[in-house]
Amino acid sequence: MSSSSQTNDLRNRIIFTILLLSIYRLGTFIPLPGIDPEQLQIMMQGNQKGLLGMFNVFAGGAVSRMAIFALGIMPYISSSIIVQLLTGVSDYFKNLKAQGEIGRQKITQITRYGTVLLATVQGYGLAVGLESSADLVLNPGIFFKISTVTTIVAGTIFLMWLGEQITQRGIGNGISLIIFSGIVAEIPRALVTTFELGRTGAISTVMIIGIFVLLVLTIMFIVFMERALRKILINYPKRQMGNKMYGGDSSHLPLKINSAGVIPAIFASALLLLPVTFSNFNISSNETFLNISSYFSQGQPLYMLLYASGIIFFTFFYTSITFNPTETADNLRKYGGFIPGIRPGESTAAYIDTILTRLTTIGALYLTLVCLMPEFLIANYPIPFYLGGASVLIVVVVAIDTVTQVQTRMMSSQYEQLIKKSKFGR
Repeated sequence: MSSSSQTNDLRNRIIFTILLLSIYRLGTFIPLPGIDPEQLQIMMQGNQKGLLGMFNVFAGGAVSRMAIFALGIMPYISSSIIVQLLTGVSDYFKNLKAQGEIGRQKITQITRYGTVLLATVQGYGLAVGLESSADLVLNPGIFFKISTVTTIVAGTIFLMWLGEQITQRGIGNGISLIIFSGIVAEIPRALVTTFELGRTGAISTVMIIGIFVLLVLTIMFIVFMERALRKILINYPKRQMGNKMYGGDSSHLPLKINSAGVIPAIFASALLLLPVTFSNFNISSNETFLNISSYFSQGQPLYMLLYASGIIFFTFFYTSITFNPTETADNLRKYGGFIPGIRPGESTAAYIDTILTRLTTIGALYLTLVCLMPEFLIANYPIPFYLGGASVLIVVVVAIDTVTQVQTRMMSSQYEQLIKKSKFGR
């Protein structure tokens, strides 16, 4: 493939990605049938806390508009995490993972079925919650429930398909880019809201300046931590074949501080804020339940403790299923590689596992700090959710990953050109 054709391929991938993300953004403005828009606006005013606000962030504002993409891509992400959890504890899923490409295809299919199931359950819960709000649904009843569940499930499946198409034929991870585009598209509105609060005196000018300084420092900190690597030296012994010596090279095994990405922040938030959702949708009017759910509101000590615990748990869990020290040690021994001063096999696996555990601990504390620090501001001041720690983390991490993929493709094209020039020069 020539350099020009590779450049055209990269350009076409970028255009394709932008086109599909534009289609997604259009869908976040198409409302569910049977909803009174005026009553919806009244209900959403001041009701952007808890899981409702978090889902609104991940759905690109579709929840506040009760659009066909109200659930966003969250059912697919939830299904993926459940399947990955089963891969670590179930022999059936372990065998599928060991089967290679065929097993991965089966796991992908199971994940899709799980997405449909979760979207159906959550869609029905959303329909019931909407009907429980006074005058919000124009014609409540079984027909509204069926149409809402059908629309929500179809929207989620369509988003899942969009994400897969972006991953295969576009640039970057499609699912992450869908969440990324939703957050980025709503950030200008969040900034306008923040400046309006400053103009009306709800937030002081000093506080607004402090928020943006904290935002810039947080972005710099995230970039530094996401780029940070721990490189383990790997040596390869020299081998003599005939009159020539081969091998004797050295390389590095790079280990990221944060191998789990943004998954821990997303799922810790979703699980923790679930009790608040019921009170937001007025599904439960039980006073005891409402009192319990108040302890899970932002700024409460129990909320902060459980949020931090959830982030730390998911960081270690996700890292454990994406990186296997024993498998890495076996591959090194298979190709003759070894860590200086460490015996191959179990000792190498234990050494890598020790380093990975230390890095994951630092990564978990880093994610906890980034996600919790802005929560104090959101809890005590009317700051939009889109300026929260999880939102900034997602935007920065996905942007870094996407730029890295673009650079990799460009470097690959330049490398091939150099190889061809060297061959022509001979």
